[in-house]
Amino acid sequence: MTALWLMFSAAFVAATLLPGGSEVLLVALLNEAKENWFALVVAATIGNTLGSVTSYYLGSLGRFATTPEAMAKGRYRHSISLIQRYGYWSLLLAWAPLIGDLLCLLAGWMKLSVVKSTLMIFMGKGVRYLLVAAIALHWL
Repeated sequence: MTALWLMFSAAFVAATLLPGGSEVLLVALLNEAKENWFALVVAATIGNTLGSVTSYYLGSLGRFATTPEAMAKGRYRHSISLIQRYGYWSLLLAWAPLIGDLLCLLAGWMKLSVVKSTLMIFMGKGVRYLLVAAIALHWL
């Protein structure tokens, strides 16, 4: 049970703006208890998703700090155009290094549906953790 809370917590922190290596921890925990692979993947996915939803809500609060015009002209314009083009589907990339956290923040800032956004974030992150587990367990 401790391993699941550790995995959940590490994944949550890794999904916020704080650096973290939840994939490394997942592999280490899988090496210790291969039979718990499913529970570890679920804990990592839920923790990482909730961390990204936290970023989403922080982005929605950021809407009060700046105008849409200022954001569209700034350094976030490429990420904004990605979200404008693909909507909540772009959040399937919430797991990606460098842009994932930003996409979640901007989704909140742009007032995308929280339910659809959370579903896309969950699916993308779940697939990523399944792939990490499959590689660690030599299934691929």
